[in-house]
Amino acid sequence: MAWLSLLLFLPWFAVLGGLYWLFPRAPRTPARRRFDAIVLLLALVLSVAGMHWGYHEGVAWHGAGPIWRQVLAVLYAYGAFLAVLAVAIVLRMRLSARWTPQA
Repeated sequence: MAWLSLLLFLPWFAVLGGLYWLFPRAPRTPARRRFDAIVLLLALVLSVAGMHWGYHEGVAWHGAGPIWRQVLAVLYAYGAFLAVLAVAIVLRMRLSARWTPQA
């Protein structure tokens, strides 16, 4: 049941990850591809960790119904995914000067 949150958000994570991978289109060097792949993998791993933590943290909500475990898990998973992508976008902008071929 804990994996339901990730299953429901996986298509949206794929859309966000695809946009992150595709834009900006240049410079598209092997170093940038490697960086982007590591970022997307890290975003997925931290999202799964956040999802599990949110699901099990929901146990502390004694008066809440069972749906709130899933809601909290989705919020933590989505927050972790977006946080990693936001930091990576800033880092990628700073590192893009190194990846641009010097003419």
